[in-house]
Amino acid sequence: MTEEADLGGKPVLRHLTSWFRPQDFAWVAFIVVLIAATPEPNYDALILLPILGAFQILEPRLTLFSSRGGQIVSILLKLLLSYLLIGYSHGLESYYASIFLIPIVSAATTFQLSGVIAVTAIACLGYFSFLFPFLFDSSQFLLTPEVVSMACLRSAFYAIVAFVVYEQAQAKREEVQRTQKVVAQLEASNRNLRRAETSLRRSERLAALGQLTAGLAHELRNPLGIIKASSEMLMKDTARNNPDVMSEMASFIRSEADRMNSLIGSFLAFARPLQIHAVVTDLRPVVADVMREQSERARNCSVELRFEASSQDDLRFAFDPDTMRVALSNLVQNAIQASQSGQLVEISAEETRERIEIRVADSGSGIDPEHLESIFNPFFTTKPQGVGLGLALVSKIVDEHGGKISVRSRKGAGTTFEISLPKEQVTQS
Repeated sequence: MTEEADLGGKPVLRHLTSWFRPQDFAWVAFIVVLIAATPEPNYDALILLPILGAFQILEPRLTLFSSRGGQIVSILLKLLLSYLLIGYSHGLESYYASIFLIPIVSAATTFQLSGVIAVTAIACLGYFSFLFPFLFDSSQFLLTPEVVSMACLRSAFYAIVAFVVYEQAQAKREEVQRTQKVVAQLEASNRNLRRAETSLRRSERLAALGQLTAGLAHELRNPLGIIKASSEMLMKDTARNNPDVMSEMASFIRSEADRMNSLIGSFLAFARPLQIHAVVTDLRPVVADVMREQSERARNCSVELRFEASSQDDLRFAFDPDTMRVALSNLVQNAIQASQSGQLVEISAEETRERIEIRVADSGSGIDPEHLESIFNPFFTTKPQGVGLGLALVSKIVDEHGGKISVRSRKGAGTTFEISLPKEQVTQS
């Protein structure tokens, strides 16, 4: 029963806190203090003070006073209530003479200089109006030079407060305008930047397509040349009368056709748009699958595979296990091929604050410094039978994950590929 009451009371509490602001309680406290501190009982003031406080609290919630005309009406009502309060509490000698500061400060924070001057002038004229005998009981009030001086001083303070508050409010308004102008400029710059990025990506795609096409044409030229030469040899009479030559030429044509088919398949696999299906899972099983896939190749080359990761590191994060398995498998395969018999290929992973760092390191022959900038380009390879799409595909997979890949290598001392992946991805159910 108690828990239900608590749960039922929470929406009511939230509603109350959304309706009443901290400054509202401050206004209530101010009015209570003014009433309690009044030296003599004045029932007219006791009525007008709560009305003025209630209006000050309700004004921000009433859409009627949100427009420019509504703001003018609001300040005129405050002037009227302040005037009545001062008039009902001994006029020039009123303890509440400073209450005119409420409409004056409201005008200074809302209007431009002309409006502030007008409201301040109305307040000063209203205060000076109590100098006229028909507005007070002359039997209880004696107009002296000291009273006039006090009225002038209070009016001067009205003007000083109005001017100081206006200056501060105007500075804030100008700062807001400058901020809005900067925001508008930034939005325009962002739009221009997005258009430039779109144009740049379009140009990069066209350049990449041209590079891929040129690379594919270059790679296809060699097998086509062999097929052409073999077919021309088969057309000669000497080859027709020699079954061994015919068999060898046919074998060349078949192997080069298979090579072309494999090359085109690799090209299509690389050029096909990559779909990342990120799920939150552990990296360790993916690395285990890669090591299992490459274990036979490692045994044939007498290379040891090892995985290093601290048990305290949480390697669960959002990534696509299938495409990441392909990327790591390509890196491990290259590391094995670059290693000598008896050497070690180490895969390591560690968790940082917002990323997962993966390294594939070998102690093999290393990469020539002049090749480091080109190894991720499509169709770049230094292997006699290589296609040059493996590392390009790895780079593409890492990019699609929002990660970064880098390489450190020294000729004769080995190579280390480093992949840095963000923990957060757009997961798909």
